[in-house]
This record gives sequence, structure tokens and C-alpha cells, in this order.
Amino acid sequence: MSHHPTSAPPVTGKVRTRIAPSPTGFLHLGTARTALFSWAFARHYGGEFVLRIEDTDVARSTQESVDQILEAMRWLGLDYDEGPIYQMQRLERYREVAERMIAEGSAYRCYCTPEELETVREAQRARGEKTHYDGRWRPEPGKVMPPPTGVPPVIRLRNPRDGVVTWDDLVKGSISISNHEIDDLVLVRADGVPTYNFSVVVDDWDMRISHVFRGDEHVNNTPWQINIYAALGAPQPFFGHVPIILGDDGLKLSKRRGAVSVIDYREAGYLPEAMLNYLARLGWSHGDEELFGRAQLVEWFDGSHLAKSPAQWDAAKLNWVNAQAIKHTADAELAELVAVHLARRGISAPTDVRLVAMCALFKDRCATLVELADWLAMYHGDLGARDAAMDALVAAVPAAALSALADRFQQVEWHQVAIAAAIKEVLASQGLKMGQLAPAVRVVVCGRPQTPSLDAVLALFPRETVTARLRGHGVAGYN
Repeated sequence: MSHHPTSAPPVTGKVRTRIAPSPTGFLHLGTARTALFSWAFARHYGGEFVLRIEDTDVARSTQESVDQILEAMRWLGLDYDEGPIYQMQRLERYREVAERMIAEGSAYRCYCTPEELETVREAQRARGEKTHYDGRWRPEPGKVMPPPTGVPPVIRLRNPRDGVVTWDDLVKGSISISNHEIDDLVLVRADGVPTYNFSVVVDDWDMRISHVFRGDEHVNNTPWQINIYAALGAPQPFFGHVPIILGDDGLKLSKRRGAVSVIDYREAGYLPEAMLNYLARLGWSHGDEELFGRAQLVEWFDGSHLAKSPAQWDAAKLNWVNAQAIKHTADAELAELVAVHLARRGISAPTDVRLVAMCALFKDRCATLVELADWLAMYHGDLGARDAAMDALVAAVPAAALSALADRFQQVEWHQVAIAAAIKEVLASQGLKMGQLAPAVRVVVCGRPQTPSLDAVLALFPRETVTARLRGHGVAGYN
């Protein structure tokens, strides 16, 4: 295999790409990244992007998974021009193509029972051979085998015995695999449901897919698919196999090892533009650019500069990208988003000017919307538990000083400048320094020892809440 090309791949005619998840679970991060690459490539070239649901695994496919995949695509903003198209609604088409291949001699019916196939494999393993179908039902000149009764057949590809399958992969460069390495693949199972390698070829042919981006676990499937295209006389799309994503432990990112779905990242307070930005940089680059939006990605993504080696998931980097996205999101938009997270905590926060001002004040400190909601919860009575260190900060200030501040606050106009002046007056009258009083006030009113500028934070509370908490002299949990 050669190094991946850095130049843009060949594009002739209409570009049509697709994403084809199986509805046997959530839309995971690897599939989301492939969807992003396929979508951006189509949009870059003014082409079309198709969503197909590969639901032939009837036992494991669920409507819940379909709904979650569609929701994840919506959230990420990966709009599709056609679909969703469901494979189980196309069974007649697969049967029709398979029958045509049998008639033309490129496929055949195989009546081996599962028990017979296992016996063959056991014998091959005992001889130290690679297990493969031995071709016993493959049509050959002069070979006549009447079909047995009561055995439903599968349909197999009559794979070429000689020659080499070669393609120029958009990511990995030139790949060649000998036909000797490939046996006669099952195209249609005994129950009439097509296998992955057959249905995907028929689908991509019918849907006029020009470029296929997918995970590199499919490299070994590609020779079979190319041979099916050849048998059908169908145009072959360009293939680009992107490497897997590794977890922070260097192993493949998987659900079993803590990977979560795209929708779980929405629930954890990530913005869709940050997820797109971060996923795009996992295995693709444009110079040293780290932060970019959707329109910029479409402008740059011509299919070149896709990395050949696996990408490493980096939660800290994602948090940094998301923090930048939060900083650059309009405060009114943030208020709408954080109100949803507050509602999940039972806090009903109207998206008014006050909530907008809170987002403006705290967003620079937050990597996620959940962290922003953590800050804003204090404005709605949720101070949480106090620890001994916070109690010590309160105890270091005379209770009379907190009461004096509450009294003074009752007398001033309630805005940041007047609040700042009132704090200075109380510091002078009580003989205290800001470094003594401010931490105690923060603990008592905000439930935490550190915040942005105290006067700015207090101005966003109702006056009555601040004075009540100060007069409560910092009783833990006092609202």
C-alpha cells in the first residue's frame, strides 16, 4: 500500500455520497465522522448526500435506533438530499438482481447445510489451512449436481478464480488483493435477506453513488464488492477507507470501553458546531487550522489530506474546542440552550435579559453547557453542600459585617456600580479588606468561594435573595 494522496481525488460528473448506518444501536462517533466526511465532500462539489438505513439485521434492528440516528444527524446539521432509504423495503430488488446474476452465470445456488459447512471448516482447520468455502456447488463444465429436497439454498457469487483486484483508495493509495484470497461469497441468505456485501453494491449502484467513504474495517470487503460491480457491468465508485478512532488508552474506541453516542454529547452540553469541528480534525487537516465553522469546512474539504493512520480521541481537546464555540456563541442563543439544561434540574429559567446577562458573564469559564448550568443554578436556589474550607472562609468574617452589607444593599439602587460602592463602604466601616469579605460573601450568596467580579455576579441576583442569604449568615444550604 502506498501513502495516502494529498491531492484531491478524481471527480467526474455528479458527486453523490452516502452514509449507511445499521439501526442496531446509537450513531457512534466513528460513523458520525464518516457521515461528516461524506457530507462535506458532497457539499464541496455541489453534489448530493444520501442517508440509507442498513436494517437487514432484523433481529437487532430497532425503530428506537433509527429515531436516534435521525436525531443525531439533525443535531449535527448533516442534512441529506435523499432518504432515509431502508434496505428491508428493497428485498424484491435484491432478489431480482441475484436472479439475473444466476442467469448470467456470475452467481449460483448453494445447497450446503450449516452442518456441512462446519465439517468442511473443521477439516481445513485440522490441516492448518485458512477456512473457506470449498466450491462444492460451484457450476463447472460437465459438473451436474441435482439439488437436494428440503434444503433452502443460499445464493453465492461465482468469484473469479484468477487475477488480482486493484483499486486506488482515496485514503490509502493503491491496494491489490489476489482473487485466490477470496472465496465464493454468500450474496443472499436462505431466508431471502441479502448479505451486507451484496446489498451495499446494489444500493450504491441504484443510488448512483460516486464516492464511498467508510471505515477501514471494510477494506477486506471491497474486493468482493468490486467483483460484484464487474459481474453486473455496473460503474464502480471511488472508495476511501478512513482509519479507526482510538480511545485515550490506544485501543479502538468502542461502546464497551466507554465511548458514547453522538446524542450523549449533546446531553453532556456540547455544541454541534464544536463536535463537527473536532470530528473533522480526527483524521483530516487543513494546514494548521484548528477552529473553523461548517461553511469553512465545506470550502476546504475536497477529499485530500485524509490521514492514513488512526486518530486518537482526546477529551481535553474536545473540551477546548467546545469552550471556544461557547465563547463565540451569541449570549441570547446560549440562554436558550442552557435553559434546557436547567430545566433538567427542575429549574424553570425564563430566557429573559437576566439569563442572557448571566451567560455573558460566565461563558468564558465553561467548557460545556452543563458547566454553565452549574454556575447559573446558584441564581435559582441551588447552592449545594458546603465543605469545611468554605465554612472557614465564612467564620473568618464577623457576622455583623455580613449583616451590615445586607443593610447597605437594602438602601442602594440595584446595579453593579452601586453594589461595588456599597461593598467599599462596608469594608471601610468594618475595617476589613476585600480579600477577607469577598470570599465569605461568595460562599454565603453563591455557594462557592470563587466567581467572576463580585459586584457583577451579585447584580444578577434579585436584591432580596442576596440580603436574605447574607442575613442567614451563611447557614449551609440557606436560600
